[in-house]
This record gives sequence, C-alpha cells and structure tokens, in this order.
Amino acid sequence: MDLFQSGLNLGFFLGSLGIGYIADRFGRKLCFLGTALVTAVSGVLTAVAPDYTFMVLFRLVQGMVSKGVWMSGYTLITEFVGSSYRRMVSILYQVAFTVGLGVLAGVAYAIPHWRWLQLAVSLPTFLFLLYYWCVPESPRWLLSQRRNTQAVKIMEHIAHRNGKPPPADLKMLSVEKNVMEKLSPSFVDLFRSPTLRKYSLVLMYLWFSSSVLYQGLILHVGATGENHYLDFFYSSLVEFPSAFIMLVTIDRVGRIYPLAVSNLVAAAACLIMIFIPHDMRWLQIAVACVGRMGTTIMLQMVCLVNTELLPTFIRSLGMMVCSSLCDLGGIITPFMVYRLIEIWQALPLILFGVLGLTAGGMTLFLPETKGVSLPETIEDAENLGRKAKPKENTIYLQVQTSECKGT
Repeated sequence: MDLFQSGLNLGFFLGSLGIGYIADRFGRKLCFLGTALVTAVSGVLTAVAPDYTFMVLFRLVQGMVSKGVWMSGYTLITEFVGSSYRRMVSILYQVAFTVGLGVLAGVAYAIPHWRWLQLAVSLPTFLFLLYYWCVPESPRWLLSQRRNTQAVKIMEHIAHRNGKPPPADLKMLSVEKNVMEKLSPSFVDLFRSPTLRKYSLVLMYLWFSSSVLYQGLILHVGATGENHYLDFFYSSLVEFPSAFIMLVTIDRVGRIYPLAVSNLVAAAACLIMIFIPHDMRWLQIAVACVGRMGTTIMLQMVCLVNTELLPTFIRSLGMMVCSSLCDLGGIITPFMVYRLIEIWQALPLILFGVLGLTAGGMTLFLPETKGVSLPETIEDAENLGRKAKPKENTIYLQVQTSECKGT
C-alpha cells in the first residue's frame, strides 16, 4: 500500500519537472487539456491493470500528468482576475477539491471494489476535454509571449459575455521596452537573483512540510482507526471551515501571518495527539481534524502565495518546481507513517510537529502580497519585498477608458 501511494507521488514529482515548462512555453490551456486527457486514459488503464506491477506503473503515469491539470487550471484562474478577486476564485477553486473528498468517501463506500471505484473516478475526467470550447487562454501569458492580438480578442470576448462594452483603447496595451522581447521560461530564473532564490527555497520547504503534514495526518488516522470511510469523511469536512477562515482573514490580515499560524496549529495538533490515550478515539479524531484544518489552510495559502510571488513568464514553471517538494514529501510520507508506526505509534507525529514548527518560522521570510498586482518580470518580483509598489504599467491588462482620459 505504501509503495502504491508513493508511486503516485513519484509521478507527481517527475511530472513537476516538465509540465510547468510546458505550461509556460506552450500555454496554460494546452497544458490543461493535454494532461487531462492522459490523466483520464491512465486512470482507466489502472482500473483494468492485469497485475500489481502494471497497476503501479499506470498509477505512476497518472501522477506525472494529473498534477498538471490542477496546477494549470489554478494558474489560469489567478491570471484571469485582478487582485481584488484573486482571493475568492483561488479559494473556491480549492473548495471544489474539498467537495470531491467528501463525495469520494461516499462513492468508495458504495463501490467497495477498487477496479470499479477507479473507473468511477476516472471516466468523468474525460469531460475536461469540453473545456476546449469554453475556456480561453490566459491573456497575461499571451502578452508575455507578444501575442497581443489574441489577448485583445479574448478580453473583448470576456467584456461581451459580461455585458459590458470593451474599453475604447483596449488595443493600446502598454508594454515596456525592456520586456518587448519574448520571454522564455528557464529553471535558472527561479534562482537568478538572491531575492527570487530566497522565495523559491522557502516556498519549496513550505510545500514539503505542508504535504508531509497533510498526507501524514490522513494516513495516520487511517492506520490507527477502525472505520476508514467515516474517519476520512470527518477529516474532509473540516476543510470547509478552512475555506471560511481564509475568506475572512487573508484580505484583512494578509497572507503571511495566517500561513505561519496554520503551520503552528498543525504542528501543535500533531504533538498533542501523542499524549491522548488510544481508548479516547473521539478526542484523537477531533484533534486530528484541527490539525487537518491547519494543513488545509497551509496548502491553500502556499498555492496563492506561490502564484503571487513569481513573474508571469515563469509562474507555472515555478509553481511546478516548488511544489515538486510537495511530491517528494508525498513519496516518503507513506513510509514514514506505515514503517515508523511499527516502532512507536507517536514517532511520525513527533516528526510532523517539528516540520510544522520550522515551517511556521520560515514563512516569515516571505513578503506580504495582499493587494499587490501579479509581478510580470523578475524586477517586479524583486520589488515585492520593498516598500515601493510594483510597477503596474508593464504588461498588465489595465487600460484607461476614454472617460478616464476626459477627466
């Protein structure tokens, strides 16, 4: 079981090394559709695998591409909207993930045979291919690739669907001379400057710790529980309050302090569980749910901060590279839980607690991004850590209407 789960996370890790480049080089939409197709096909192949070896192999392939579906979709929605709506769409995007977890518990209970369950969760993925006709490419990405005409057409289409006239001077998009050349993504760009290097390394550790705590709590509760369906369902429900807490706090308090506190809450929950007697199962579940809520906020917040810290032309690549440490954590977590629990049931919880406490402190090395426009260039990203506001006239989709000019 630990090898099967680690195989999936190994696929996540391997896919992170290439799919982020594809999204930044060839577009978010193409990456989304391509990875969705391979995810669906590999999921069906997993269901009909003739033996364990092929099942793990197909699961590995599915892991290599399925993360690309999620990440490219997340990048798309954050690039479509301005800073005032970025919070709402990013949280709602992940609330859908939480709904899926709750539904999965019921579907797994109704379909106990793993082959039919695998088919039930794989076949609907083919419906994502319909997005070819209803989801446009990111205008921000098109502008970074000097495809201004296509970006203008998409913006005009959005204005038309919203029932609003497009600005009279929409086609006069401002592009600075120093970014006129087509920007190509490179892994080196993530570490080119001391500031970006600091962002990338801190984000990598946050992704790693978030993954270990999130998956570790789920696996630990399952490994020590009796009713896997109810335990999974209860722990999934606490992700809904997590979304509410984020909605209330991140535009009032910001991103960094809630992210740090959520790490500390998850770490504290793991350490408290060590001292709860095994016969008080209800209390173990309650504390684990609090920890699960903290890890959910961690994952959702680090996703948002990751997109807000990196410039457009390496945003998807940076998301995939930084989150590859999340996959590395997912590879080792099943072994940490299932192997160490045989030595001492509390040993995995001690490691989880240490990781969470360290992550809470490292979070404070990142700049606050509340209300800040998405950076378009490396220079914009560098300025996030300074008091001066980042430039908003680079290649943002912000144009003046004729009425504004008149005033």
